Amino acid sequence: EELSEQDKLIVSRARKIQKFLSQPFFVAETFTGREGKYVPLKDTISGFKEILAGLHDDKPEQAFYMQGNMKDVEQATIEHKEKTTA
Repeated sequence: EELSEQDKLIVSRARKIQKFLSQPFFVAETFTGREGKYVPLKDTISGFKEILAGLHDDKPEQAFYMQGNMKDVEQATIEHKEKTTA
């Protein structure tokens, strides 16, 4: 059964939220190979609300994975676009 456009949007945002909440924690450095980052709770909540409101619908899902805050997501989006257009 095909999802409606609204349902597809909801699923897309949920997947981005899931990726965004996979922040690079200090305790996981050994397992992920990524440097841990301190992200203030207010930044996490703000980013969550922005994703939920659809402010980042134009960004690829991969750009949200293991990022600290939305500035990191913006940078990852730029890097992703550079890789895909090169």
